[in-house]
Amino acid sequence: MRTAALLLLGVFPALAGEVAVLANGFSIRVDRHESVGGKMVLYKAGGEIELPAGQVVRFEQEDVVESQAESQARMPVPQPLFEKPSARELVDRAAEKYGLPPALLSSVVKAESGFRAEAVSVKGAVGLMQLMPGTAAELNADPSDPEQNVEAGARYLRDLLVKYGYSSHRALAAYNAGPGAVDKYNGVPPYRETQQYVDRVVGEFLKTQMR
Repeated sequence: MRTAALLLLGVFPALAGEVAVLANGFSIRVDRHESVGGKMVLYKAGGEIELPAGQVVRFEQEDVVESQAESQARMPVPQPLFEKPSARELVDRAAEKYGLPPALLSSVVKAESGFRAEAVSVKGAVGLMQLMPGTAAELNADPSDPEQNVEAGARYLRDLLVKYGYSSHRALAAYNAGPGAVDKYNGVPPYRETQQYVDRVVGEFLKTQMR
């Protein structure tokens, strides 16, 4: 009954047998043996074999067969696959690192790429924060890597805010059109694209503050 229960459970007991090496060169796997008079009795599952004692040269211990439960216990536990952080998680981390309001950085990313890491503009700006290759190189970042892209963009925006006395309008204008244009006009340059960009980002930021 015990053996049947183990089989039903899919758990097999460890079996240790022995190998009878015969004089003719053959070998037989047996569960156990017993010497009776001048004969050697070999016991196997389901029966027994009687041989003249002289026909058995020696017995060798058979390796223990590992149970299924033990085998499974030794198997390496599969590790969960590493999940890449989402775009919003990257934004929150970068905002915290560089002391920016997460909602402001999120508004910039939304305006720049719509949170798409694969976005590339006609001018060659790359990634979530649309970094130009030259700007990315100055920031020692790979713009095609989402994490490096967002972190570099956040650092660049923080530096622009510091440069322009924390004027969000000027910093955002410089992010879009370049510091040279903001310095030239001493404020948001009269470029329709830049003015619309600043209004869009500031509007999105204010909208999040009213939720």
